[in-house]
Amino acid sequence: MSDTTGTTVIPVAGASPYDVTIGRDILSLVGSALPEGARKVLIVHPPTLSAQAERLREMLGVDRQVLLAEIPDAEQGKRVEVAAFCWQVLGQADFTRTDAVVGFGGGAVTDLAGFVAATWLRGIAVVQVPTTVLGMVDAAVGGKTGINTAEGKNLVGAFWPPAAVVCDLDLLDGLSRNERVAGFAEVVKAGFIWHPEILDLIEADPEAAVDPRSDAFRRSIELAIDMKAKVVGEDLREAGLREVLNYGHTLGHAIEHAERYQWRHGAAISVGMMFAAELSRLAGRLPDAAAQRHRDILETLGLPTSYRSGAWRQLLATMQRDKKTRGSMLRFIVLDDIAKPTVLQAPDESLLFAAYQEVGA
Repeated sequence: MSDTTGTTVIPVAGASPYDVTIGRDILSLVGSALPEGARKVLIVHPPTLSAQAERLREMLGVDRQVLLAEIPDAEQGKRVEVAAFCWQVLGQADFTRTDAVVGFGGGAVTDLAGFVAATWLRGIAVVQVPTTVLGMVDAAVGGKTGINTAEGKNLVGAFWPPAAVVCDLDLLDGLSRNERVAGFAEVVKAGFIWHPEILDLIEADPEAAVDPRSDAFRRSIELAIDMKAKVVGEDLREAGLREVLNYGHTLGHAIEHAERYQWRHGAAISVGMMFAAELSRLAGRLPDAAAQRHRDILETLGLPTSYRSGAWRQLLATMQRDKKTRGSMLRFIVLDDIAKPTVLQAPDESLLFAAYQEVGA
């Protein structure tokens, strides 16, 4: 797609098409991505990015009024009270339908910023500037926005495609290895359901795969975004193909809920993928070697593949409330083989329990 010095543009098709731009030192592109008539812009950001948000404000503020809204980091920012705070800022500054929001942060920030944009005046433009691996490959691409409630994750939200997504890889250089690896779980998912080349890159050199300065890292990021772009371009509202992106997420979201969102999303999804692989294997679909490949790759990266064995009943109850169910019917994305995802509908509870025994610790 691109070498490490150029800029890569991945188009996302659909009723509201947009581009995802990947490169280094490209924050200046945010201004040109904003709607031409946007005279006011709200940058939503976490406390850890205050200095960078101020720099971005100066870039955008030449002929615009640019405001900053600092919100709590991670999942604590995805609450209705935080959304209400942003609505208050927009209202007091008289934001109109031609103005815009910029989501500048990790996946939780872009989820919240997108939701605020989708709901203000029934929808104003949002430009997403993800600053984490997870944000770049998953949350900021695809138009899903949302907040959490006491009952579960992302149960309140809207489909609202961004005007553009700008992925500046320079923003990843300061992240710890643990941060990068946690986000990389979604990249691994893309390898298992769509682009096996990602798995090959990890197996060839696990350290290079999670090093933002390596060719292997950039290639993996671009492949993961390419997958997301193709899927959501065809199916924005999860009526069909997009459902494959939920691989590992049904159990993963239940684990996040059980941990009161103190676990990293990627860690929970890693366990969820391992569960989905074992479920696929026990259902007679996935070869043993492919299930073992899940365990080997995830553990090589330092991602978890097990969770508390005594938590099954709680997790099952949470999964039954998940937005991916149909009525009371549980649905899981499973694999017939690597890069061959399919749906397993209403599996017997004994099969689910047996699969969980394989990841219980």
